Amino acid sequence: MSSTSPLPANPLRGRRSALALALAVPLAVGGCTLSSGEGTAPAAASSSPETSAAPAGGGGAPGEAASLEETYQRVIAQVLPSVVEIRTGSGLGSGVVLDEDGNIVTNAHVVGTATEFEVQFANSPTSYPATLVGTYPQNDLAVVRVQGAPDLQPATLGDSDAVEVGTLVLAMGNPLGLSSSVTDGIVSATGRTVTEPPSEAVPAGATLPGTIQTSAAINPGNSGGALVNLDGEVIGIPTLAATNGQQGGAAPGLGFAIPSNTAESVAVQLVRDGRVTDTDRAALGVTVTTVAGRSGQPAGVGVVSVEPGGAAASAGLRAGDVITSVAEQEVRSTAELSAVLADLEVGQEVPVVLTRDGGEQTLRVVLGELPAS
Repeated sequence: MSSTSPLPANPLRGRRSALALALAVPLAVGGCTLSSGEGTAPAAASSSPETSAAPAGGGGAPGEAASLEETYQRVIAQVLPSVVEIRTGSGLGSGVVLDEDGNIVTNAHVVGTATEFEVQFANSPTSYPATLVGTYPQNDLAVVRVQGAPDLQPATLGDSDAVEVGTLVLAMGNPLGLSSSVTDGIVSATGRTVTEPPSEAVPAGATLPGTIQTSAAINPGNSGGALVNLDGEVIGIPTLAATNGQQGGAAPGLGFAIPSNTAESVAVQLVRDGRVTDTDRAALGVTVTTVAGRSGQPAGVGVVSVEPGGAAASAGLRAGDVITSVAEQEVRSTAELSAVLADLEVGQEVPVVLTRDGGEQTLRVVLGELPAS
């Protein structure tokens, strides 16, 4: 898979693209950065944290409700000082403090193309300047470094691989510009591969493998914030809220967060090297385009060029081949191919079915690694 040319959000016949995006859920998903000039909140913002009611259907004894309430309050008090608001000239989002050096992880679509920012901490009227450390648009992650902020409180990052469906979680951030807001919900699913739409920093959008689906409300401005378990550990970075493709508007209770293990791996590389050197993302080593069938609908993935010495070249793929299946999963478009690759491993050998000169062939390909930033 090459990253030399962008993939359009809705691939059309004849459009060339680097295979970098995926679509694995039947929903459109939108980034959660609040652009300046967007709608204001219906009620006046408060400087105090906001919490939602206890989970519906609990029906427990008053003592149990009080215990859960106290747990929420403890976690909010513990984590909220580590969640910041990040402002650029064109919008705002959220971020999570990584260390006492002032490094803050957020989304690439939050920072956009800016290199200088203003950072504000929970319940503080003072803003501090920050500069860009690095971005990795392929995973929609970035790191900025705040300067001059006293008493930094780094967040505790949990093991996202250990997250289970049904885990109670809190989403903390700055939705719609309401600073230090908190919503609650559960982990609805894990391991989702989703596609986000193009943005200023990610013109072709991004494929996000292994995301955590949550019912906690995520709104514009939440991007880059914290998805937290009741142990006070950040297990994900809220990034996307689903929209209903047929009816339009938000799809309530469908939000997605980048796993903390992924965020930590990328952030450490950006802080250490200024760029990502180890993507751990499978790739074919080809530049591709969606090919339409006689009906005009996507019918396969055409190989435009093959990276010399890459996985596809080593297996015998050629420019002009049309890929129709990878790892025994049908692929009719570049988006579908990317979704399949997002769930595979670097070094894994998979069958690739293709058509060449009117005939069908199956080649065995040992997958390579997505190029680093």
